[in-house]
Amino acid sequence: MASKTAVIAWGSGEDGQLGIGDNEEKEWVCTINSLQSQKVRSVVAGSRNSLAICEDGKLFTWGWNQRGTLGHPPKTKTENIPSQVKALADVKIIQAAIGGWHCLAVDDQGRAYSWGGNEYGQCGEEPERKDDTGRPLRRDIAIPQQCASKLSVRQVAAGGTHSVVLTHEGHVWTWGQPWPPGDIKQISTPLQVLDLERVRLIAAGAFHNLALLEDGILCAWGNNEYGQLGTGDTQPRSHPVPVQGLSDLTLVDIAAGGWHSTALTDEGEVIGNCELLREMRPRLPASPATVYGWGRGEHGRLGFGDDKSSKMVPQRVQLLVGEDIVQVSCGGTHSVALTRDGRMFSFGRGDHGRLGYGKKATTGLPSEVPINIPSPRNLSDSEAEGRWCAKLVACGGRHTLAVVEWHNNESEQLL
Repeated sequence: MASKTAVIAWGSGEDGQLGIGDNEEKEWVCTINSLQSQKVRSVVAGSRNSLAICEDGKLFTWGWNQRGTLGHPPKTKTENIPSQVKALADVKIIQAAIGGWHCLAVDDQGRAYSWGGNEYGQCGEEPERKDDTGRPLRRDIAIPQQCASKLSVRQVAAGGTHSVVLTHEGHVWTWGQPWPPGDIKQISTPLQVLDLERVRLIAAGAFHNLALLEDGILCAWGNNEYGQLGTGDTQPRSHPVPVQGLSDLTLVDIAAGGWHSTALTDEGEVIGNCELLREMRPRLPASPATVYGWGRGEHGRLGFGDDKSSKMVPQRVQLLVGEDIVQVSCGGTHSVALTRDGRMFSFGRGDHGRLGYGKKATTGLPSEVPINIPSPRNLSDSEAEGRWCAKLVACGGRHTLAVVEWHNNESEQLL
């Protein structure tokens, strides 16, 4: 039987983060052939590395590995072919996140794992060691270890140098260095974020965090240099505060980039980052959704066309109105919006080909990413007339990943 799914990648490949066997950059989408034998259900793109989660719970990683970010000791600085994280082979991973240079994952039993850079305690607790001057000495964690072991974890999110987890009870816990280094003391023991109850979904940017509550209210805290908290100013917040301008809307999805944020209103049905996250979002009527963006506007990453200014409060992305958006992914300096019928629209910084349509021009105008890869092999005549439809997209620092599925022209329901 022909495989009707594929994982595609485009953008910078200098650290092997595209997973295609070389370190070249790609201005057009290309297939990660080594994952063709796997049933991949979700992907995550980091600043310099990538991962994929399979339906059977296997976790594959590739890209930059100088800090143990791939889940095994580094033999070379980069790896451009996905390999399974053997230390997690006996558990079923259902969701994962990549931070600045550390990774988090959670299994189907609610156990969280961490690995990679740990100089700020972002991988969690470990026996404390000290250098010659008596300062705490932290080592990189090359083999995934369990973290937040006292918590039953539902979702993980990773910032530049900090970690965030959402528990099954709807509480949020965090550890590491939640602000730009030097601004606040780091911690390696998880601390509960007070005044947050009944949280449904979390997201982490470089140094800011979002939490979507069960009642649809969105809260934010952390660094606010570009208005990414949506509070109408640029003052940082050490405790969660409501995002302004969204009180009359029920939100169903959120995303945080390096320095910007997006939210999706309840007009549409959201597909999310994996099966777990789909369960965390409500099923809603199939009508066009509305995307809101705020925070750093440089390079057009908010999708407001020629207006590349930062936004202190959420604003509707008018250029996506009329498109039936079901997911928005935010990278370091670009974003991609996914439609219900499987099309992708990218916008933001264009160098390294990260926008995926053959031009390196930077633009705030959302443009469609063509999925020009060969059709699956051994299709029947009735199946051969069709197209690839994206099911999920993940933006990284300078590259993008997506999971695509072949649909013949007779398919009525895509998502």
